[in-house]
Amino acid sequence: MPSDHTLSRFSMALPASWLRASGRLNVPLYRLSGGRLGGKVGRAPVLLLTTTGRRSGQKRTAPVLYLRHGERLVVIGSNAGNSHAPAWSLNLEANPDAEVEVGRAHSLVRARVTEGEERAELWRLMNQQYAGFDAYDAKTARDIAVFVLEPR
Repeated sequence: MPSDHTLSRFSMALPASWLRASGRLNVPLYRLSGGRLGGKVGRAPVLLLTTTGRRSGQKRTAPVLYLRHGERLVVIGSNAGNSHAPAWSLNLEANPDAEVEVGRAHSLVRARVTEGEERAELWRLMNQQYAGFDAYDAKTARDIAVFVLEPR
Protein backbone atom coordinates (compact mmCIF):
# COMPACT_ATOMS: atom_id res chain seq x y z
CA MET A 1 0.00 0.00 0.00
CA PRO A 2 1.42 3.44 -0.87
CA SER A 3 2.40 5.72 1.98
CA ASP A 4 0.35 8.78 2.95
CA HIS A 5 3.12 11.02 1.62
CA THR A 6 3.02 9.25 -1.75
CA LEU A 7 -0.77 9.52 -1.85
CA SER A 8 -0.73 13.21 -0.93
CA ARG A 9 1.93 14.01 -3.55
CA PHE A 10 -0.12 12.14 -6.14
CA SER A 11 -3.35 13.96 -5.21
CA MET A 12 -1.58 17.35 -5.27
CA ALA A 13 -0.42 16.63 -8.82
CA LEU A 14 -3.97 16.06 -10.06
CA PRO A 15 -6.03 18.94 -11.45
CA ALA A 16 -9.07 19.84 -9.36
CA SER A 17 -11.33 18.52 -12.15
CA TRP A 18 -9.76 15.06 -11.79
CA LEU A 19 -10.29 15.10 -8.05
CA ARG A 20 -13.99 15.91 -8.61
CA ALA A 21 -14.29 13.15 -11.21
CA SER A 22 -12.70 10.56 -8.93
CA GLY A 23 -15.08 11.64 -6.17
CA ARG A 24 -18.06 11.15 -8.46
CA LEU A 25 -16.84 7.60 -9.19
CA ASN A 26 -16.14 6.88 -5.55
CA VAL A 27 -19.64 7.71 -4.28
CA PRO A 28 -21.57 4.90 -6.07
CA LEU A 29 -18.81 2.36 -5.37
CA TYR A 30 -18.80 3.30 -1.69
CA ARG A 31 -22.60 3.05 -1.45
CA LEU A 32 -22.80 -0.22 -3.38
CA SER A 33 -20.13 -1.86 -1.21
CA GLY A 34 -21.09 -0.29 2.12
CA GLY A 35 -17.72 1.46 2.22
CA ARG A 36 -15.57 -1.59 1.48
CA LEU A 37 -14.63 0.03 -1.86
CA GLY A 38 -13.53 3.64 -1.56
CA GLY A 39 -13.74 3.56 2.23
CA LYS A 40 -10.05 4.28 2.83
CA VAL A 41 -7.23 6.37 1.44
CA GLY A 42 -4.08 4.78 2.76
CA ARG A 43 -5.00 4.10 6.37
CA ALA A 44 -7.39 7.07 6.64
CA PRO A 45 -11.11 6.28 6.62
CA VAL A 46 -13.51 7.93 4.18
CA LEU A 47 -17.11 8.97 4.75
CA LEU A 48 -19.69 10.28 2.32
CA LEU A 49 -20.75 13.83 3.18
CA THR A 50 -24.00 15.14 1.73
CA THR A 51 -24.42 18.91 1.85
CA THR A 52 -26.93 21.32 0.34
CA GLY A 53 -25.55 23.34 -2.56
CA ARG A 54 -25.21 26.97 -1.47
CA ARG A 55 -26.39 28.27 -4.85
CA SER A 56 -28.35 25.39 -6.35
CA GLY A 57 -30.09 24.13 -3.21
CA GLN A 58 -29.46 20.60 -4.54
CA LYS A 59 -28.05 17.78 -2.40
CA ARG A 60 -24.36 17.11 -3.19
CA THR A 61 -22.35 14.13 -1.94
CA ALA A 62 -18.57 13.95 -1.69
CA PRO A 63 -16.16 11.37 -0.26
CA VAL A 64 -14.09 12.97 2.51
CA LEU A 65 -11.33 11.73 4.81
CA TYR A 66 -12.43 11.88 8.43
CA LEU A 67 -11.38 11.32 12.01
CA ARG A 68 -13.71 9.97 14.68
CA HIS A 69 -13.29 12.10 17.82
CA GLY A 70 -15.71 10.79 20.43
CA GLU A 71 -19.23 11.19 19.01
CA ARG A 72 -17.99 13.87 16.63
CA LEU A 73 -16.41 13.52 13.22
CA VAL A 74 -13.64 15.79 11.96
CA VAL A 75 -13.13 16.70 8.29
CA ILE A 76 -10.69 19.09 6.63
CA GLY A 77 -11.49 21.21 3.56
CA SER A 78 -8.03 20.83 2.04
CA ASN A 79 -9.02 20.02 -1.57
CA ALA A 80 -5.52 18.51 -1.91
CA GLY A 81 -4.01 21.97 -1.50
CA ASN A 82 -5.79 23.50 -4.52
CA SER A 83 -6.28 27.26 -4.42
CA HIS A 84 -10.07 26.94 -4.06
CA ALA A 85 -11.81 25.29 -1.13
CA PRO A 86 -13.84 22.19 -1.97
CA ALA A 87 -17.48 22.92 -2.77
CA TRP A 88 -18.65 20.78 0.15
CA SER A 89 -16.82 23.01 2.65
CA LEU A 90 -18.33 26.18 1.14
CA ASN A 91 -21.73 24.47 1.30
CA LEU A 92 -21.21 23.62 4.99
CA GLU A 93 -20.28 27.20 5.77
CA ALA A 94 -23.50 28.39 4.07
CA ASN A 95 -25.70 25.65 5.58
CA PRO A 96 -24.11 23.59 8.38
CA ASP A 97 -26.79 20.87 8.38
CA ALA A 98 -25.59 17.79 6.52
CA GLU A 99 -25.75 14.00 6.38
CA VAL A 100 -22.88 11.53 6.64
CA GLU A 101 -22.59 7.92 5.60
CA VAL A 102 -19.98 5.80 7.34
CA GLY A 103 -20.18 2.38 5.80
CA ARG A 104 -23.91 1.70 5.64
CA ALA A 105 -24.79 3.90 8.64
CA HIS A 106 -26.42 7.27 7.93
CA SER A 107 -26.59 10.15 10.42
CA LEU A 108 -27.57 13.78 10.45
CA VAL A 109 -24.90 16.23 11.57
CA ARG A 110 -24.35 19.94 12.09
CA ALA A 111 -20.96 21.35 11.10
CA ARG A 112 -18.93 24.07 12.69
CA VAL A 113 -15.55 25.50 11.77
CA THR A 114 -12.94 25.12 14.50
CA GLU A 115 -10.50 27.80 15.61
CA GLY A 116 -7.47 28.30 17.83
CA GLU A 117 -6.28 25.46 20.04
CA GLU A 118 -9.14 23.16 19.09
CA ARG A 119 -8.28 23.57 15.39
CA ALA A 120 -4.56 22.99 16.05
CA GLU A 121 -5.25 19.82 18.05
CA LEU A 122 -7.66 18.36 15.49
CA TRP A 123 -5.28 19.25 12.64
CA ARG A 124 -2.50 17.39 14.50
CA LEU A 125 -4.71 14.33 15.04
CA MET A 126 -5.81 14.27 11.39
CA ASN A 127 -2.15 14.46 10.31
CA GLN A 128 -1.32 11.49 12.53
CA GLN A 129 -3.94 9.54 10.63
CA TYR A 130 -3.13 10.87 7.14
CA ALA A 131 0.19 12.64 6.73
CA GLY A 132 -0.83 14.72 3.70
CA PHE A 133 -2.57 17.70 5.26
CA ASP A 134 0.60 19.62 6.13
CA ALA A 135 1.75 19.28 2.50
CA TYR A 136 -1.64 20.50 1.29
CA ASP A 137 -1.43 23.48 3.65
CA ALA A 138 2.06 24.35 2.37
CA LYS A 139 0.79 24.27 -1.23
CA THR A 140 -1.98 26.85 -0.79
CA ALA A 141 -2.21 30.42 0.47
CA ARG A 142 -5.80 30.00 1.71
CA ASP A 143 -6.77 29.09 5.24
CA ILE A 144 -7.93 25.48 5.24
CA ALA A 145 -11.06 24.95 7.31
CA VAL A 146 -11.22 22.19 9.91
CA PHE A 147 -14.82 21.17 10.60
CA VAL A 148 -16.36 19.28 13.47
CA LEU A 149 -19.51 17.37 12.52
CA GLU A 150 -21.71 16.95 15.57
CA PRO A 151 -24.76 14.67 15.77
CA ARG A 152 -28.12 16.42 15.53
